[in-house]
Amino acid sequence: MRQRVVVRGQVQGVFFRETTRRLAEQHGVSGWVRNRPDGTVEAVFEGPDEAVSTLVEFARRGPRGADVEGVDAYDEEAEGLSGFRVT
Repeated sequence: MRQRVVVRGQVQGVFFRETTRRLAEQHGVSGWVRNRPDGTVEAVFEGPDEAVSTLVEFARRGPRGADVEGVDAYDEEAEGLSGFRVT
């Protein structure tokens, strides 16, 4: 399973990317997360359905200090990524 998410709100400068990376590694999810110039955070999660769903649900809440206003999630074709990185 692969999902791309774009998270809106106060989501930069609150350790969103690093917390996402740690959670992805704990759950065996591959992909990446990055800050976008428009103030959103974008991420790709690829792995087992339940693990990817866990990461998407985390994105809807964010880490402590984040104020998530909305999340757009899109299904995509899995690419066979390995590892998770902050870009």
